Amino acid sequence: MTYCVELMESCECSDEQSVAAATLHPSWYLIYCKPREDERALEHLRRQDYECYLPTMTVERRRQGRKTKVREPLFPRYLFIHLNDTEDNWYPIRSTRGVSQFVCVNGRPIPVRNEIVEGIRARLDAQPVTKHYLEPGELVKISDGAFHGIDAIFLAADGDERVVVLLNIMHKDHKLVLPLHAVRKLT
Repeated sequence: MTYCVELMESCECSDEQSVAAATLHPSWYLIYCKPREDERALEHLRRQDYECYLPTMTVERRRQGRKTKVREPLFPRYLFIHLNDTEDNWYPIRSTRGVSQFVCVNGRPIPVRNEIVEGIRARLDAQPVTKHYLEPGELVKISDGAFHGIDAIFLAADGDERVVVLLNIMHKDHKLVLPLHAVRKLT
């Protein structure tokens, strides 16, 4: 509430209604969740009639020896909540199951610009993010660069953007580090 008073005092508007409208404008905030409880926090916050958003992506995982596609949070342990500074009750949020705390700067929750949240939504709706995890020993085809079209064997990931493959050239095995986008999994 003191934040609203400070905002009204610092605003150079002559019209009190436009100042009141500025403080009533809802914003997105970021909540930090307990480990592996972001889905639970989302469910319980929605039951309390809060508008929340948990961006998720489809990921290929190996479960019981089979590859399956599962939905996972894009930002593990974080979710967005849409709140109004003056009208919404913020007190029950911290005691909600799965919620750890608000993401704060100097002890005050910081709003996230609407453009950021809408941009994330638009990208995920337009083209779902999918991570294809390669297993060591899988056959891959090099799809870019000097070795374009040659089959290789995936050895390991080298960070988030590179892979190490084993390439057989002139009956001799060579390890080669390539960008992740230059390798396609053979199906």
